[in-house]
Amino acid sequence: MKDLTPRKEDLDPIEISSRDEIAALQLHRLKWSLKHACENVPHYHRSFEAAGVHPDDLKQLSDLSRFPFTVKSDLRENYPFGMFAVPREKVARVHASSGTTGKPTVVGYTKNDIDVWAQCVARSMRASGTRPGDIVHIAYGYGLFTGGLGAHYGAERLGCTVVPVSGGMTQRQVTLIEDFGASTIMVTPSYMLSILDEYRAQGLDPRKSPLQVGIFGAEPWTNAMRAEIEDAFDMHAVDIYGLSEVMGPGVANECVETKDGLHIWEDHFYPEVIDPQTGEVLPDGEKGELVFTSLTKEAFPIIRYRTRDLTRLLPGTARTMRRMEKITGRSDDMMILRGVNVFPTQIEEQILKVAGLSPHFQIELLREGRMDEMVVHVEAMTTHSAADARKACAADLVLRIKDVVGVSVRVDVMEPEQVARSQGKAVRIVDNRPKT
Repeated sequence: MKDLTPRKEDLDPIEISSRDEIAALQLHRLKWSLKHACENVPHYHRSFEAAGVHPDDLKQLSDLSRFPFTVKSDLRENYPFGMFAVPREKVARVHASSGTTGKPTVVGYTKNDIDVWAQCVARSMRASGTRPGDIVHIAYGYGLFTGGLGAHYGAERLGCTVVPVSGGMTQRQVTLIEDFGASTIMVTPSYMLSILDEYRAQGLDPRKSPLQVGIFGAEPWTNAMRAEIEDAFDMHAVDIYGLSEVMGPGVANECVETKDGLHIWEDHFYPEVIDPQTGEVLPDGEKGELVFTSLTKEAFPIIRYRTRDLTRLLPGTARTMRRMEKITGRSDDMMILRGVNVFPTQIEEQILKVAGLSPHFQIELLREGRMDEMVVHVEAMTTHSAADARKACAADLVLRIKDVVGVSVRVDVMEPEQVARSQGKAVRIVDNRPKT
């Protein structure tokens, strides 16, 4: 792979400023954000008052722990525009979640918010190894989902040529990557695997593709999947993080020269990690639930938002700003199987260790009698599609999951192309247990 480390002179000065300089900027901006939210969002005025705190109580960064959390239900209860801190006519754009588990969560952006968002995504792309003038193939979905447009504006800000393909029509994805000569692709990691399958189906060598950088986000993925994609395409695979409630993609990003966790752009987002059960702030290095407070957002300030993502904070390496470890799962997609906590990424790691299995999988939860059961549906590689080979792969995976994760599961190794392909976020868990 080509060395794509950005030049130091191309970085934003704040990326490599001292920790004291970053903390001073954070304190200044945090005071503004708390005041802005309290004075302009009735929900925050009420919640601060109920907690007995006022923005003036923030004297140092650690004082933020005295302020109440924001959770997704708060956003739904204030649907559609109740969390906006500016008049609706000053909102330049609205994004929203799909609303599959209730009312959509609606977020808004002023013109300045969109500008800051573009800056953060451009910074993330530069950290990934993308450079001005590169052709960027965007296969994130466009629309109310923040992925497509967030990536698009960031790529334009960096000075790239944008190919706004969106998701779907995988055969055309491959054709355009090859014909246009895209050097960067931005897409979910699960859909990148579908693109890889299509390369092979067309008889093309993915290692000869023009791609040099893959910027993958919107769902947890493992370092084992990184290794598979990098080896298949001979390109860098880096992680981007974001969520619409905080901004969208570009809250944090890995640096291509280290790939050792995602540097949080701490000049715009203040991170905390808490104990998911008690809400206590944990020291850096301890694993817990990630919480974010926005420092510069105008239309939709967010105070101590519980992301449900599980990670830990680590010191900076390639940048001064702190890193967050790759997301290992979510506190709300954690499965508890006979008393054992299980995350989809743990299952994925074991699948990728079995030579005859493809990385396409889905977990089904069932209840037989009084006991919950887990069935891992995964497909065989074409080289292992015979019944005896699939049976051997299943036995191997059952043993690996038992030894490493600590639970007994059933494994259904299907023939190639039988697991549903994702064109966006992968649906990893299907819960078919009785709802009683």
